[in-house]
Order: sequence, then structure tokens, then C-alpha cells
Amino acid sequence: MILLLDKTAPEGADREILRVAARLGLPGKLLSGSWGRQAVEIDDPVPARAQRMFRAAAYVEEVLDRPSATPLSENDGEEMVTPVRVGDVVIGGDELVLAAGPCAVESEEQVEAAARAAARSGARLLRGGAFKPRTRPGDFQGLGVEALRWLREAADRHGLKVVTEALDPASCDEVAAYADVIQIGARTMQATSLLKAASRAGRPVLLKRGLSATLEEWMGAAEYLLQGGAPGVILCERGSRSFETATRFSLDVGVLAAARLRTHLPILADPSHPAGRRALVRPLARAALAAGADGLLVEAHPDPSCARCDGPQALLLDELPHLAQEMAAIGEAVGRRFAGPRAARAAAGA
Repeated sequence: MILLLDKTAPEGADREILRVAARLGLPGKLLSGSWGRQAVEIDDPVPARAQRMFRAAAYVEEVLDRPSATPLSENDGEEMVTPVRVGDVVIGGDELVLAAGPCAVESEEQVEAAARAAARSGARLLRGGAFKPRTRPGDFQGLGVEALRWLREAADRHGLKVVTEALDPASCDEVAAYADVIQIGARTMQATSLLKAASRAGRPVLLKRGLSATLEEWMGAAEYLLQGGAPGVILCERGSRSFETATRFSLDVGVLAAARLRTHLPILADPSHPAGRRALVRPLARAALAAGADGLLVEAHPDPSCARCDGPQALLLDELPHLAQEMAAIGEAVGRRFAGPRAARAAAGA
């Protein structure tokens, strides 16, 4: 935002505003000379409370807002979330949301076991890949429509919603026929033809951040979806490439917090991909929730040692209840809640 001071402002009034902005942690710079009077630019996003304060400050005559390139996904300075409804599941509301399941669907029995464990741990969505974008053509590519059918049937048996990835425009309709949420993966975040097709499929979309995508690029992809008519967009931070080798990717809780200031869209975190190994998944999950994530998307497998995709980072199914306990504790600390296993919720309402 740009603050234009009136012509009666004493010399140095612009520097005082800059000092106030600095105390609030908001970078800015002087523009005096460019406008023929004292002027200050404060870097966006500027929280709503700070905007009101600057607008009411002495000698501020006019406030100019720079036109946004992503108006549908930005929050207009109000730190608020527009929840996305997936049936009876609300993502971005008071309750933290857990989506759990295998990286790739491998068999009907595997999906059934994962769905049962996910539901018992309080998950609201079943995740699993039917179409897999793999690094090498010889790697397991997924079982396609048959896997989608297994996901749908297992989810229905256990009261869950389905989130799964579409790889290209052609697969969007297939995924939409079985899934409640269409996932756009990190590798295809900027595939504009896929974004346009997903926006027309009539399902909310989970948009993962690309492996090296900036916040601006991430929001630009979300803008394609919103402009195309997607009924809801959920962002997902899943780590980006860095020089570090102790983890598979670097989970960026900083960009997660920055996105929370910038956008009204719900944000989930995927701690499994950046962890790369099971022991790091729950610590990264705790960090993401503390930084403001609205929930988690985690990989869990009945037997990770036999997984055909990303076994080392998959939680054991009996680890999901421990993750649920941590979600409840962190939720309480940050003013959110995690209701826990469905059976416990039913008993509480009886």
C-alpha cells in the first residue's frame, strides 16, 4: 500500500511512518520525490489492523492500493479463512482436519485397512494415488480407475471423503466421478491446461505447492482454479527443493505462515514428502500445525516395507492414533480442536 501525505506534513513525517511500520514488522520505503510530496510504500500484505492505523495516521491524505494479480485468492488484508465444504467436512473451520492413506493404491485389501485405521483415528478424508506421476517410466504408475473404485468403496464404508490426484485434463473427469476432492500435485501445479480442466470438474481442488514454486506462483495457480469456477480451493504445503540432504524436501513453515497472512484459502500441510522417512513425519506435522495449517495430509500404509511407492515415509497404521493425539494437543494450544476418533465423537454425543 502507498500512503500519500498532505502538503502540510512536516519534514520527516514520512520517516516516522516508516519507523512505525518497522516496529510492526512491515518492510517499507520512502517514495518522496516521486509524487511531489512525502509518500511511503508499505510492502503487502498489510494486516487489517495496521491498515486502519495507517489510514487514520496524522497527515495521511490518501491511501493507494496496488492492483492485485490474484484478487480471488487474496484476503484483502483481513486475516480470515474461507472454509471449503466437502460434504459434511469443513476444511478451514474451527476443527483441524486429517487426511490419511497410502501414497499409492495397491490392492483392495490395502485400501480397506488404511480406511479403517484412518477413520478410527479421526481422519475425515482418505487419500491414495490411483494415477502416479513417477520420476522414471519403469516405476509403478498406479492402477487407474480400478484404484479409484476401491478408494470410493472403502471411504463409503468408513464414512470418509476421498482426495486423489488427477494428472492431466483427460483424467480429471475420471477422478471427479469417484473423488470428493481433486488433487493437483507438486509436479503439475503450473500445468495450466490441467488447472483449467480441474476448475470445471465440479469438485473442490487440493493444490500442492510446486517443488520450487514461490508463494506468488502458488497463488497464481490457485487463481486459475478460482477464476475457472472451482467450488473451493485448498492449498497444501509439501516441501520444496533445497541443498539439505537430511530430509527429502524442506517443509517451509515460513511460507505457510506467509500464505496464512496473504490468502483466505484453507491450507493443509503434507509432512510425509518433506520428511522422506517415518521418524520425521510427526515432528514436521507438529511444526506445520503450530505455524497455522488447517490440517494434515499424511501417508500411512499397512506394511510400508512392501509399499510400491514412498514406503520409507509412510506411517504405520497404528501410528495414526498417536498423530491424532498430537493434533488434539496442538489444536488446543493454538485455539483449534481435533475431535479425534469417530467412535469417541459418537460416544460424546450419546
